[in-house]
Amino acid sequence: MSANVGGGDERVEGTWQTLRRGLALSPELRTGLAGTIALALVYMVGRVAVPVAVQRGIDQGIAVPGGPDLGVIVTVVTATTAVLVVTTACGYLMMRRLFTVSETALANVRTRAFRHVHDLSMLHQQSERRGSLVSRVTSDVDQITHFLQWGGVILLVNLGQLAVTTAVMLAYSWQLTLVVLVAFTPAVLMIRLLQRRLAGAYGVVRQRMGTLLGTIAESVVGAPVIRAYGVSGRTARRLDEAIDGQRVAQQRAIRISIMGSSVGELAAGVALAGVVVVGVSLGVDRTLSVGQLTAFLFLVTLFIQPVQIATEVLNEAQNAIAGWRRVLDVLDIAPDVADPGEQGRELPAGPLDIRFAGVTFAYPGGPPVLHGVTLDIAAKSRVAVVGETGSGKTTFAKLLTRLMDPTQGRVLLSGVPLDEVRFDSLRSRVVMVPQDGFLFDATVGENVRFARPELTDAQLTAAFTELGLADWLDGLPAGLATAVGERGEALSVGERQLVALARAYVADPDLLVLDEATSAVDPATEVRLQRTLDAVTRGRTTLAIAHRLSTAQAADEVVVVDRGRIVQRGPHEELLRDPDSVYGLLYASWLEQTR
Repeated sequence: MSANVGGGDERVEGTWQTLRRGLALSPELRTGLAGTIALALVYMVGRVAVPVAVQRGIDQGIAVPGGPDLGVIVTVVTATTAVLVVTTACGYLMMRRLFTVSETALANVRTRAFRHVHDLSMLHQQSERRGSLVSRVTSDVDQITHFLQWGGVILLVNLGQLAVTTAVMLAYSWQLTLVVLVAFTPAVLMIRLLQRRLAGAYGVVRQRMGTLLGTIAESVVGAPVIRAYGVSGRTARRLDEAIDGQRVAQQRAIRISIMGSSVGELAAGVALAGVVVVGVSLGVDRTLSVGQLTAFLFLVTLFIQPVQIATEVLNEAQNAIAGWRRVLDVLDIAPDVADPGEQGRELPAGPLDIRFAGVTFAYPGGPPVLHGVTLDIAAKSRVAVVGETGSGKTTFAKLLTRLMDPTQGRVLLSGVPLDEVRFDSLRSRVVMVPQDGFLFDATVGENVRFARPELTDAQLTAAFTELGLADWLDGLPAGLATAVGERGEALSVGERQLVALARAYVADPDLLVLDEATSAVDPATEVRLQRTLDAVTRGRTTLAIAHRLSTAQAADEVVVVDRGRIVQRGPHEELLRDPDSVYGLLYASWLEQTR
């Protein structure tokens, strides 16, 4: 943290670099920029019309020999009103353009960030808390939007206001202008120092916000487990710590911001006092009229406003830059499982054969999970992969569906290396049914139709019937229209697996990968599903990660994995001939558990 907060030139350079990269990422922000700047210039020039009108009104309409000149006063008021109407219209158009452009630009950034997060491999997604990733796409982009729409407008207007006001002040009195600049020079230096500290402080704020969102998400999603284990108090303490951490970081940033505001207030007071003292002296010497001194005091107010709100704008700017940096950090992660795109290859038509050629895989920072695996699986065969927990079974499924890439070696389908296959070809030909049977917050029918949106309700019903699940579907409160709830939590775990299997069935893949996809169904349903799956898997290559060895019994061949290596391979009956083998012991243990 000290590096972030200490703030040297390195942090300032990092801030500008972030701004440049962020603007390059959002070319829409430059759309119509010239017109917006032109409107801003008119708006800024119009704001100094009031001080000038005051000076004219006093010197030429009020403080004149023979008493006030009503004609001059009316003329000044009319002209000033017209200028203010034009200024207000320009301000409205300027803000409207900025709001429209910023919303469009940041919507595109949000979309790009989301798609990039979605393209990251499971390893990257698992290395960072889901809530933190979500915050990159939501709250961090929201903070950027807020700054562009409010802080950006204020920054644009007030920088111009400073320049225009300074020019007009110089036209009235260079001596008084010098007094104002001298009074504000220390404040500018202090604010520059605070900017460096704020950059680090708001980087911590955005980080703590991501942690907070992750903790909240875990507490909500894991509510059943929390209640089941009676750890509500412990969970509440974790949440309190996350909230307190975010609060402390925010308060520290606000304290720095308030320091800048106080410095600005002090400089404003010194400037006004100096202008009054020096201005009265000039007035006594008849080098400054009453109207000019009064107008100058109005101009000092216009000069003070940008400086006083500078810390507020700085506050929003540093928060936005911290958010932009977090978004850019995600976009900088090159997906290690990348779609080859147009340069990629199509999978050959028909059932697919599988080849693992010297495949080794290790999670980052961990030991190898698979060791030099070489395996050939013929097309249209049904293979079960079995082994103890942690033996590397599920890694097979993830590598085969290219959710991850091998550390060494290659995985090939019908002779084509997976890393050369376009994702649209791979995803349409290879379907995986994961163990958790994830469902979207929709109906049963919509979840199954996710694989093929064009299917009608009648076709979906026919699919459930072919799977032998017609009676289960009829038993649901609303059949296909039954809502499954968020993550499918309105259904049991086994029912979620049934829907996930139906979704994979209608997808009609050439390679079906089942990752313990029937582990949560009851024995009766498993028997019924197994009979149906025998027909469903016929004619296509099927690889099943088997938790229950009843799946292995129905397979053409069983591959036994132990500590990341293939130690046995063959039909179920053949492998059982050696009761002391890895498979023989696994099968004996499974039989003992099912009695």
